[in-house]
Amino acid sequence: MNHDGLGAGAGEPFVLFELDGTTYALRSSDVQQLEMIEHITPVPNSPAAVEGVVFSRGQVIPAMSLRTRFRLPKVELDLRSRLVIVRSGDRNIGLIVDAAREFRRIPPEAIKPPPDSLNATSGQYLEGIASVDDRLILILNLHEIIRTVEESAAEVEG
Repeated sequence: MNHDGLGAGAGEPFVLFELDGTTYALRSSDVQQLEMIEHITPVPNSPAAVEGVVFSRGQVIPAMSLRTRFRLPKVELDLRSRLVIVRSGDRNIGLIVDAAREFRRIPPEAIKPPPDSLNATSGQYLEGIASVDDRLILILNLHEIIRTVEESAAEVEG
């Protein structure tokens, strides 16, 4: 009895997206919606990863480039680029990714902790690494990714 379109099998539902040829995942419970990117308004003195703000469903929300956040080369936005709008506490934040269109359940046993060797660099963003259908999916820790955005937003609001 699976009517959610997420594929058969047990496991938590995730939203999959791409950055620089790598597949990442966020829990679908953290994701509000996926949108095409129409216009980003730059904001002075914002953190480096924050490209600006976007207007979405009657709200102005910060738009953070995950490429910049992960120190990947910057690329021009195109028709595949997406804004993954996530909820953290009482605020929505848009994450700019190269492409996002897949929802999938990932069984808990397919998710392994990140290797210790990654902890110093990217380990803080990684919750785990899943191997599904011969591909690796990096499962992200949403709180760690957006922590700097929330801290700077609190400074602006404070």
